[in-house]
Amino acid sequence: MKSVFLDKYSICGRDTSAIAALCDHYTEYDYTLPAEVIERCKDADIVITNKVYIGAETMDALPSLKLICIAATGMNNVDLEAAAQRGIEVRNAVGYSTYSVAETTLCCALALFREVVYYDNYFKSGAYSASGRMFNFDRPTAQIRGKNWGIIGMGNIGREVARLATAFGCDVRYFPTSGVIREEDYPADELDRLLAWADIVSVHCPLNAHTKGLIGCRELRMMKPSSVLINVARGGIVDEAALAEALDGSIIRGAALDVFTSEPLDPQSPLLHLKEPHSLLASPHNAWSTVEAIDRLVECIKNNIDEFIKRQ
Repeated sequence: MKSVFLDKYSICGRDTSAIAALCDHYTEYDYTLPAEVIERCKDADIVITNKVYIGAETMDALPSLKLICIAATGMNNVDLEAAAQRGIEVRNAVGYSTYSVAETTLCCALALFREVVYYDNYFKSGAYSASGRMFNFDRPTAQIRGKNWGIIGMGNIGREVARLATAFGCDVRYFPTSGVIREEDYPADELDRLLAWADIVSVHCPLNAHTKGLIGCRELRMMKPSSVLINVARGGIVDEAALAEALDGSIIRGAALDVFTSEPLDPQSPLLHLKEPHSLLASPHNAWSTVEAIDRLVECIKNNIDEFIKRQ
């Protein structure tokens, strides 16, 4: 078996020797441009990719390809229909980052309500030392105990966020983006009512035809002026221009984003030109990437390849 990992940088340089040991020939590249995919995967039986897109045209140019392993849960970067038509198996990694993303979500809620970004900058800028005062109350803070937490998408991550939120004394409800209401420990609600009720809204659903643009200008205006929005799911679920407008207009208190419509973020994005930048907490799509989660991800990839080889 010959295998190729197209974008190893996406797993933070963690050890992949367990994957390499399964294959006769294993090659990994830190990063692969679209024009390099076919040449690098020539004669490969197995291709591992995180964000490098593999479409029908690429598959047709790789007659040896039998398995595509996605080094992530989301499967947006592979043409699944084309793979099925060509008999190419596609396996993703499930559940490896549940705790990491849930912890990041909780961290974001705490940071937004405690104005961590603003006061950290106030301290490091020298303003505190120059103030002559022991305290500073420029931006009032709040606790999350007693807050209403609305969860959009009650999958594995949504459930873990709900558990953490409950432990911190929040009242939790959720909106099922699939439209299917299952038996959960928390009540389901319609999206509009959830948005109006919640002090914290966090997004944990896939990006698809039902969720693209789910949170736009109309939905943001339904939220409380004191509320915050957290998106650690996929860019495109939240309308970024509408969010920037809502933050600038104090329609909501703040937002935290780990995912964006364009990644990396477009330099012209209104999110980079907010009147009050401290109202936005942002990170470069790394909510999932604790070392523990990445090691579980590598284990998932190894298991997917091992199971595939044993079936040959």
